[in-house]
Amino acid sequence: MVDPAWWDTVLHWLDHQPGITRVGPPEPPRVRAWSTTCRIPTATGAVWFKANGPAAHFEARLYDILAAAVPDLVLTPIATDPARGWLVLPDGGPRLTDPATLVDILPRYAQAQLDLAPHVPDLLAAGLPDMRPAAMPDRFREALAEIEAPEIEAMADSVAEWSTRLAASPIPVSIDHNDLHVGNLLPGGRCYDWGDSVVAHPFASLLVPLRQHGEQVIAAYLEPFTHLARLPELRADLELACRLGKIARALVFHRAIAAAPGVLADAPRDLLVALPRPSFYD
Repeated sequence: MVDPAWWDTVLHWLDHQPGITRVGPPEPPRVRAWSTTCRIPTATGAVWFKANGPAAHFEARLYDILAAAVPDLVLTPIATDPARGWLVLPDGGPRLTDPATLVDILPRYAQAQLDLAPHVPDLLAAGLPDMRPAAMPDRFREALAEIEAPEIEAMADSVAEWSTRLAASPIPVSIDHNDLHVGNLLPGGRCYDWGDSVVAHPFASLLVPLRQHGEQVIAAYLEPFTHLARLPELRADLELACRLGKIARALVFHRAIAAAPGVLADAPRDLLVALPRPSFYD
């Protein structure tokens, strides 16, 4: 439930943003552990307001970076308040449902990751969690301190080895959406819901698509990287990135739902204890 005083503050802020003229009552806000969203009718069409929880305050700053660097991949924000983690986006249409759409967008998403590689300092300064390969042994220790999983404590040496090998990859680190699935795509192939994003080896982005769609996504995604390494080397990096991506995804998810875990309370642990299993499809 939304606090009425807080919601009044939101509406007051919205009414003072250029280009936003409300013409009707907002729809009931959707409150989740990690964010509150609401569709609002305006004189120029519906817009979406989003207030991120503390773990994803960076999303407002991130949208400004993405809209400038890879405008074809995201909706351009109408307004942002980085200090409070608020943003307003135009209505991009219904979520997509056809898995083929994800396969089609993957090469463009991969190219955007290459384009964003020079912006890694900006992404980190904006507040994205540092999940670069060299940081993953520390992130593993953090995950074990926050998520009870004693059965994988002995894997610290393996995590360190994987991290060292992946740090030697010729693929530059970049953004990882960290929840890339067809439900987070809009007509025209734009991605949204970037609140789980991290800075990592880009191939970790394929962890979720591989679990949902299998091998069909690999060739489409890897093609833009083939000028940097041969396909067998890319696939080996993909294996390592997805293994380490389980740690990143578990830690980010755990922090996102910390205020109200509810029925999702076991999800971060389920991700983390999957570490010993093959990195694909689990």
